[in-house]
Amino acid sequence: MAGERADPAAGAPGPESRLVFDRALVRRHRERAAAGFAAHDFLKREVAERLCERLDDIKRRFPLALDLACHDGAVGRAVAGRGGIRQLIQCDLSEAMGARARGGPRAVADEEWLPFKAASLDLVLSVLGLHWVNDLPGALVQIRRALKPDGLLLAAMLGGETLCELRQAFLSAEAAREGGASPRVSPFADVRDVGALLLRTGYDQPVVDSERITARYPDALALMRDLRGMAEANASVARRPCFTRRETLLAAAAAYRDRFADASGRVPATFEVLYITAWCPPAA
Repeated sequence: MAGERADPAAGAPGPESRLVFDRALVRRHRERAAAGFAAHDFLKREVAERLCERLDDIKRRFPLALDLACHDGAVGRAVAGRGGIRQLIQCDLSEAMGARARGGPRAVADEEWLPFKAASLDLVLSVLGLHWVNDLPGALVQIRRALKPDGLLLAAMLGGETLCELRQAFLSAEAAREGGASPRVSPFADVRDVGALLLRTGYDQPVVDSERITARYPDALALMRDLRGMAEANASVARRPCFTRRETLLAAAAAYRDRFADASGRVPATFEVLYITAWCPPAA
């Protein structure tokens, strides 16, 4: 199963790919978060369950499946008994994170360089990993090549409205205190972009829909701690290389509270989740 390195011509990132994310930093974030991930995994668990429920409506069996960006194995737990899966390969960019997944074979693998043979998988599941990929078209092409004809991709990734409140709060705080703003929230795709991309990369019958999940926190600082704990802290290449000034951080927290707090003083955090269902074309 493993052993073949992806061919750059088949969709892996080449020198012309625009680097949006620091992939080494994405890995470090997951390594750092691994030990305490269970205390911050609510979003991963919830989205994994919602995605895997979609298998209940598909009258097909998928004996060999891949969990891409498995984190601590939430998808493996949610998918148990569904889809006729006999073996689930769990892989993650981070060795420390992937080691926390239990049951079945595990691998360390980068979503941008998939080490799986062509036409070897019946199903690829991916929850909250693809929004960190620099070359999303290339990653989608590699996934399609690894799927058997009529194989299925089921994925969930964060969309463009994610953390819109945090983005606004930092924008106002930095503009007032530092004369300009740097990216504090990573860029995310929207529904139309992802749908068009699936068609362009050769998938059949792609469907992309979105929903919003709103979490509530005591304050913006609690949200930022949770983002670090779930390995979703900013890894944009364009981020400022220095630490955030204390006064800017506190001003952003105050702006967040003033604009968005409810009557009890708690603040919302929006996570837009894009759900992807797409099939590998049947054999000619």
